[in-house]
Amino acid sequence: MSEEWVELLITYDPVEAEIIKDILESGGIPVVLRSSKVTPYPVNIGRMGEVKVYVRTMDKETAEQVIEESKQ
Repeated sequence: MSEEWVELLITYDPVEAEIIKDILESGGIPVVLRSSKVTPYPVNIGRMGEVKVYVRTMDKETAEQVIEESKQ
C-alpha cells in the first residue's frame, strides 16, 4: 500500500525548510522536501525559489501542531 503525501507548507528559504524537516523528523514524522531549483543557478524568484515541505496525510495534523508549538 502506498502512502499519500500532502503539502504541509511552502517556504522560500532552504535553511528554514531543513530546520522544519529536522524538527518534524526528530518527532518521528517523515518529511520530503521538493524544490524546482536548478543547483548551478541560484534563482530564488517566484516558483523557482519555492521549497515545498510534504508529510504523510496521517501525520499532517500532528506536524501542524509541532510547527505551531516551535514558533512559540
